[in-house]
Amino acid sequence: MPNKKKLRIFIIAGEVSGDALGARVMRQMPNAEFVGVGGCEMAAAGLQSIFPMSDLSVMGIIEVLSHARTLTRHISETVNAIIQARPDIVLTIDSPGFARSVIKKLRGCHAGQELIAAGLRFHHIVAPQVWAWRSKRAKKFATLFDKLYAFFDFEVPYFTKYGLDTVAVGHPIAENILDKKQSDIVQSSYKIITFVPGSRMSEVRRLMPLFKTVAETINSCGYMNYRFAIPVVETTEGYVRNAIKDWAVQPEIVKATSRYDLYQRTYVAIVASGTVSAELAMLHIPTIVTYKMNRITTLIGRLLIKVQWVSLVNILLNKTVYPEFLGGDATADNIINALDNIVLPANRNKMIADLKQADNLWMRPDGAPSKLIARSLLAN
Repeated sequence: MPNKKKLRIFIIAGEVSGDALGARVMRQMPNAEFVGVGGCEMAAAGLQSIFPMSDLSVMGIIEVLSHARTLTRHISETVNAIIQARPDIVLTIDSPGFARSVIKKLRGCHAGQELIAAGLRFHHIVAPQVWAWRSKRAKKFATLFDKLYAFFDFEVPYFTKYGLDTVAVGHPIAENILDKKQSDIVQSSYKIITFVPGSRMSEVRRLMPLFKTVAETINSCGYMNYRFAIPVVETTEGYVRNAIKDWAVQPEIVKATSRYDLYQRTYVAIVASGTVSAELAMLHIPTIVTYKMNRITTLIGRLLIKVQWVSLVNILLNKTVYPEFLGGDATADNIINALDNIVLPANRNKMIADLKQADNLWMRPDGAPSKLIARSLLAN
């Protein structure tokens, strides 16, 4: 009996969270062949990226425009690499703008059409938040992709109504951290406040000055029992280390690979809006969410966003669990006031109890997200 052809997958991740998920999916499929774009975790799983993943880690309208030439070049490079690799599946993870551009260009060229006729399929992980803004994206996704892996059941109908095969697989981060619940804070003479400025350089540059002001305010108000820590990714570590040189109280710098150990020592976290707030919610860690954007992006966001919150735990529980300060509201005074409220024992305990209510919403009973995604890919 002839050997079955080895499944070849062209995988594309554009952010740290997508890189981590891509690596887990790859490890679930040891007999498949992977080529594509990824970061250090996918490299550890065996991927040789065709260009640095960090080139795709751009967020915000102005930021994307300023990087347009690089992104356009990488779109063409990726399309050419797919044509050369002749994969069975193109699997894109988050980074929807880049993913859509690649698929559109591939579908529009003769070589791409030949691959599609031969059986090439397009799968995407992470449903765009069409329930929050730009709902028309659901229809556009249905014209480009053959299968979509969403995190939650409530997201599925937004896409299936346009004929896109969509399945809920649970939140990928939950695979690693739902069993790492925050242990009791180690009794010591101080408590750790963890600042998380994000993984993109643009957001780090905007939030580090705010975090400095918050830290200096805390220190000047006589809260001497607090210490500070900042987890960093490889691409932002140098900038963060330079930025903290003149802080009155030097924060502990922790590699992102050790961030969960830090989170479990954290009393309160003050973080950029994004995946990290879901991580901290799963760990039951009291958190304040903030985000600063350029004025144009902030204005457009206010006009388009249709939901009351940006933090996933707030959306899932339909109430404010994590305080959010975005755009012009992202001030040191607002953050300090929220911190003063959170550290009151009754309020802190109430927040942790609310976070526990979300535990059964992060994962599906039929398996971990990476296993469900791998099973679907193998069945393609």
